[in-house]
Amino acid sequence: MKPAASVHPIARLPEEWRDALTSRGERAFAAKQIFGWIHRHGVVDPAAMTNVSARLRASLAEEGLGSIAEIVHVHRSADGTRKLVVRLKDGATIETVLLPAVSGPGARSEPDIDADAAVADDEEEEDDAAAEEAFRGKIRVTQCISTQVGCAMGCVFCASGVAGWKRHLGPEEIVAQVLLGRALLDEGEALRNVVFMGMGEPLHNYDGTARALRLLTHPDGIALSTRRVTVSTSGLVPEIERLGRDFNGQIALAISLHAADDESRSALMPINKKYPIAELLAALKAYPMQRRRRITIEYTLVSGKNDDVAEAKKLARLLRGVPVKINLIPMNPIEASTLGPPEMARVFAFQKALVDAGYSCFIRRRRGDDVSAACGQLVLLGAKPKVKGFRKSAS
Repeated sequence: MKPAASVHPIARLPEEWRDALTSRGERAFAAKQIFGWIHRHGVVDPAAMTNVSARLRASLAEEGLGSIAEIVHVHRSADGTRKLVVRLKDGATIETVLLPAVSGPGARSEPDIDADAAVADDEEEEDDAAAEEAFRGKIRVTQCISTQVGCAMGCVFCASGVAGWKRHLGPEEIVAQVLLGRALLDEGEALRNVVFMGMGEPLHNYDGTARALRLLTHPDGIALSTRRVTVSTSGLVPEIERLGRDFNGQIALAISLHAADDESRSALMPINKKYPIAELLAALKAYPMQRRRRITIEYTLVSGKNDDVAEAKKLARLLRGVPVKINLIPMNPIEASTLGPPEMARVFAFQKALVDAGYSCFIRRRRGDDVSAACGQLVLLGAKPKVKGFRKSAS
């Protein structure tokens, strides 16, 4: 654990608050009060912390506790999705997305299409009954959060990756997205799931991501169940192993795979040249999964590139022996790419091949694409990325 003074106040855990406070003669019990104000109630202005002494409130303000991010625009989709453009203190902008669960007549009329496929399967839920009671009668919301300003992975189908990487987000900036998003929920909505699938590669910013996970799941704060948090990665093998060790497999893992052979995957995702598929699969097989949990395989279908039935059968053979479910994501068009999604007939044929091979396979329902909030569409505000296509290596 880092010295409390070196951690931003919003990113401190209760025990770090206790150390920081007792070292300057304050009472230890105030640590839980301050942590609760920030993370349970979303209050970062010391002046509003009414059960904290005036002297301590002044000290917290001098230390820099206060707002570190603001929502500068809300893009509301016709389907209820909201994309929040968030400005950080240094002027950098990131995006985070609120995804209300699909409900109402006909919401599940297409049983092969899953709007919430990024989170745990309903049949696998074992959440505490008391915790689930809090969501009774509520519209359950999933928030997709960012971990970096831009992304260094360079995946050709992703606007963030094409735009390039600027910097890591601090854990306080990662958590601030949830505090802001939760405050913006409509009446009758409740935040239930958080997915690290926004701008950036979460495991490239491992320290920031890990601390944010501990903050988001702490019982004295937002108190998300670890079953309700998913981290997505393009396949950073050492960090996958580290995540498994540090959290004992309690954090759900999603893998951006997108191809079943190294040549095709390297053309889509440069990270594959460093961590090829065989190494990635070995890490997945070793990941300490909790009982009845599965790793999510994310597979973006790119027209004419990785979307035929032969590729589906190759994928089925590749994943044999790994506890997975598969999310198919017809590529969401982005301005920076000449690539696009296949016809739905090809998508359904691809899915059928995987289902016939014994896999649970869902097609990700497109959400928020009318405001560029769908998977792969988040991008740096004002960025003008170079247009990219798909090209396999000459070797």
